[in-house]
Amino acid sequence: MGKKILIIGGGYAGIAAAKKLAKKYKSRDDINITLVDRRPFHTLMTELHEVAGHRVEPDSVRVPYAKIFGASKVNVQLDSILSVDFEKNQAKSAVKTYDYDYLVLGSGADPEFFGIGGIKENSFTLWSFDDAMKLRHHIEDTFEKAVAEPDRTKRQKMLTFVVAGAGFTGIEMAGELIEWRDVMCAKWLVPKSEVRVIVIEAMASILPILEEDLRTKVEFYMKSKGAELLTNTPIVGADPGLVKLKDGSSISTSTFIWTAGVSGSNWADTLDLAKGPFGRNPQDPNAKNRRGRLLVTEEMRSVDHANVFPVGDNLWFIENSKPLPQIVETALQTAETAAHNIIAAIEGSEAKKFKSNYHGFMVSVGGKYAVSNAMGIKLSGFFAMVMKHIVNLHYLISVAGINQCWEYIKHEFLDMKNHRSIVHGFGSYKTRGYWLLPLRLWLGLMWVFEGINKIGEGWFSWAEGSKSGWMFSEGVVQAGVDNAAEDLFGAAGDLFGGVEAATDALSAASGATAGAESAGTIWDFTKPILDMNGVIATWFRTTFMDNIMALVPFQVFQLMIVLVEMGIGLAMMGGLFTWWAAAISIVMCFVFTLSGLFAWNQVWFIFAGFLLLGGAGRAFGLDCWIVPLVKKWWNGTRFARKHYFYLDGPSK
Repeated sequence: MGKKILIIGGGYAGIAAAKKLAKKYKSRDDINITLVDRRPFHTLMTELHEVAGHRVEPDSVRVPYAKIFGASKVNVQLDSILSVDFEKNQAKSAVKTYDYDYLVLGSGADPEFFGIGGIKENSFTLWSFDDAMKLRHHIEDTFEKAVAEPDRTKRQKMLTFVVAGAGFTGIEMAGELIEWRDVMCAKWLVPKSEVRVIVIEAMASILPILEEDLRTKVEFYMKSKGAELLTNTPIVGADPGLVKLKDGSSISTSTFIWTAGVSGSNWADTLDLAKGPFGRNPQDPNAKNRRGRLLVTEEMRSVDHANVFPVGDNLWFIENSKPLPQIVETALQTAETAAHNIIAAIEGSEAKKFKSNYHGFMVSVGGKYAVSNAMGIKLSGFFAMVMKHIVNLHYLISVAGINQCWEYIKHEFLDMKNHRSIVHGFGSYKTRGYWLLPLRLWLGLMWVFEGINKIGEGWFSWAEGSKSGWMFSEGVVQAGVDNAAEDLFGAAGDLFGGVEAATDALSAASGATAGAESAGTIWDFTKPILDMNGVIATWFRTTFMDNIMALVPFQVFQLMIVLVEMGIGLAMMGGLFTWWAAAISIVMCFVFTLSGLFAWNQVWFIFAGFLLLGGAGRAFGLDCWIVPLVKKWWNGTRFARKHYFYLDGPSK
């Protein structure tokens, strides 16, 4: 009998559970897996501060479900679940009812305001994609208005940015504000001294989860950049444009960002399931319920219903006398346990108990500085940022393959503006396609001439025998060559086997004449890069040419070489599939180089090929119309969707 698995929420935990279940049951049509989420994309919650701080574009933290699940059996429904009937095994939205046999609850978390008056109404939060975009637009708009504000008091209020909470989210958001401040001040010619970035923390230190030495480094770095860190400073309330502190003072600001608390989700709090308690004693039955965090067993099952599995931020579980932290690793590991136990229930196999395996923590302060403690290795600065990027890439390749990793690299490095990354501006500048047009046309023309010259040399005159025998070792006879002509081709091999003659065969287009040296020449660029009788060229020729290409009839071999050369040239000149033409051009050049046939004055072919890989065919070329159509077709194929091998993103 078939089973229906329903996953509510497409966060880290929901995605991990769905992928594990889909992999297990990819060949079973009787297992139905449905994921319900309000958005068509998975949000990288740990990177929201980068969007809010205008360091990266919004798409950098959004991974479409169409890309994640591709051709898998996971059925994604864009909907909002309003209620769950645990007795009938049904989840209901405003328009649809979802039946289930097993339910995974991964609805995430919401900010916790601790009942402090005015905080919710007068602050920005950073716990969703919408939060990040709202904050991003507000900061940009506020800064621009402040520049034109003549009233000094109002201007100072607008240029004061307050972050409440010195945990990971608060420190990372403040780090982005520090960097963005520098960019905006340079743009609007505002002195940095006029802009205040203030972090307020009720506890005695920032980042309490980190070791003292790492906290000290972050504190020193932030203060050196002009940030103000106020510890032991509880916030007791807020009014519009005003943050109230426990000591009776207040701070005027137009931007108050609240990152000081997180709970379970408001939606999960409405469910008729047992919640985790407040208080020092988590097991105290008289303690107040922990909002939105659902009590689970060590198998990640709800204590009320064995077929319901709360995961990630939704659950409350005590391990080593402490509740599980609301972090990404908790989400991934609890989801893995839940998925395993759903499989065990279906298969009748043994369930497993949850045991955490945390690898460490890391926090970035802008795009150039970070600290980390991963698997006992403490890092700071450049190397900690490298570690952060490696961790992100590791997650993305497991979620949406190499394509998403490439997207991440583009957002974080290649498309980065204002030098806000560990490599600063290196690699972030691009050449306009129209500047490459002359190079594209010239390289294409050279390849066409290479093909034409071979035709003129008789490469299509089959009756005259092989014209390419000199590309093989002495004594090797190509397929299709008759015995009567064998001695002739052996002699040709002797004649053209030397370095000078081999270079002469490929140097017509460049005007090079092999062996020609004038008095006083220091470097003869007409000489081959590799000695045709040297170790490398000999190995390549005997391995690939003699043992493989010699088996191809010489007519086919010569036809193939000429057509490829002319095809490369015509494609480049017309700007049609320029990337592929440039890639093949590079491969051909390396083949000729390894064969000992390429001279130093022909190396520019290779470098020109790499330049043309960057979309040179879009400028005054057919690629402007053809490539988008090809991408759309390819991105819709099952192969691309199954293996995440997209050109940009999925088309269906």
